[in-house]
Amino acid sequence: MKRLTCTLLIVVATAAQALGLTTASDSLAWGDQGDGTYMNPVINADFSDPDIIRVGEKYYMVASDFHFLGMQVLESEDMINWQYISQIYRRFDEPGWDENRHYAGGSWAPAIRYHDGLFYVFFCTPEEGLYMSTAQDPHGPWAPLHLVRRVEKWEDPCPFWDTDGMAYLGHSKHGAGPIIVHRMSPDGRELLDEGVTVYEGPIAEGTKWLKRNGWYYLIIPEGGVGTGWQTVLRSKNIYGPYERKIVLEQGSTQINGPHQGALVDTPDGQWWFYHFQETPVLGRVVHLQPVRWQDDWPLMGIDYDGNGIGEPVRRHSSPKLGEARRGLKKGFLLRTSDDFSDSIGLQWQWNHNPDDTHWSLSEREGYLTIHAQPADSLKLCRNMLTQKVVGYQSESTTIVEASGDCYAGLFCSGKLFTGIGLSKNGVFIEQNGHRRLILPGTFARLYLKITNDCQQNRHQYFYSTDGETYLPACDPFPMRGGYWKGIRVGLFCYGPDGMAHFDAFRQSILK
Repeated sequence: MKRLTCTLLIVVATAAQALGLTTASDSLAWGDQGDGTYMNPVINADFSDPDIIRVGEKYYMVASDFHFLGMQVLESEDMINWQYISQIYRRFDEPGWDENRHYAGGSWAPAIRYHDGLFYVFFCTPEEGLYMSTAQDPHGPWAPLHLVRRVEKWEDPCPFWDTDGMAYLGHSKHGAGPIIVHRMSPDGRELLDEGVTVYEGPIAEGTKWLKRNGWYYLIIPEGGVGTGWQTVLRSKNIYGPYERKIVLEQGSTQINGPHQGALVDTPDGQWWFYHFQETPVLGRVVHLQPVRWQDDWPLMGIDYDGNGIGEPVRRHSSPKLGEARRGLKKGFLLRTSDDFSDSIGLQWQWNHNPDDTHWSLSEREGYLTIHAQPADSLKLCRNMLTQKVVGYQSESTTIVEASGDCYAGLFCSGKLFTGIGLSKNGVFIEQNGHRRLILPGTFARLYLKITNDCQQNRHQYFYSTDGETYLPACDPFPMRGGYWKGIRVGLFCYGPDGMAHFDAFRQSILK
């Protein structure tokens, strides 16, 4: 029988999130401050290479997911508070994706656009090619992935439909550059030529298009992820020549590499720029900068030193919503918890392709069941269900029951793969491929917890046999992101045979 207290906590938390209420402290040092201001990052979680558009009075975002499936679509009404609304795909039918052998592969720097009644998402993978999908409604369903071109080593594509009916696609290549422009069929399903190189720069990538006042703009990051800046190129001809201006740099701030994102307007003509900041543990967190136009150049952030280049803001007044948008609920945090009552929440992503024959929500009602598959370690574990760590400090918990010859429990991964759980011999802990037994015996169920302090980079596992008293399973240990991603938490089961039942999961954001 499910433990009632745990279930109630999770149901309450999930309901609060659905109502737009925060389950964290009211004094989070990031995101919506509830007083008409926000603090960067606006999303304190790993959304690498974010792209955002506005359609009507709502905003939609996608980001790089690399080897995690499938790509999430988020929605916001105020540019600060976001929620998951759909996933575009859930598998790659390509070699190696069933065996967890494409770490750092998968989707790189997607672009989302809206044209002629359809939402489009384009992205490249390093080995397979250029993909696209469409939807009439961003909540889905999304069309099956269409392979626009089988090609290696392209990255960061973005489509553009001009006012004369012509369609184009811009992208870069691995190694960051050059920027290449192709003619594209109006439906986005085919490239019509081999492309024209329009710009070569110092590590130029992340192509995004804008047309305004007769100018074609290419909005690109340059200089590298952790050390670079934001550049804007403009021309009266889509093929150039392009003028160049640096519009955002780290300057005197602590926000390294402020670049790669989306330039977005509001219905009443304000402009804002989203970008990421690379952090060693959480990954690439999302910032929002005010933008003003001067001489048909977008100036981002605040020019503190008067050199003509903006710098990132830490705290700023929120975008003005207008009378019709006032009173929107604030303090909305991304969904992180799940009681597995009817479906897997949109916050979850599989590590590589899932095997749908080996997991279920119906086999035992109210539980997630994962059947073991052979693997030597967590890194190669099939059906590893993952989600982002959110916030500077958080705590994740689950309850597991396991049977047979398997290893099952709670994990935290990045460049390292760590976990804690049940085996046929008792409670074990795994750290980067090495398992050790920490409590011999047979247990009907086990209560598991990990605390993540991403500021101090201290992480620690705990376990309990009664759900009341938790014991440390190890000393605090450091983590680091890897494969272009920040750290994650989630659930796993692997081994020669057996299965695990997970009775709910909760990630509580503490700071």
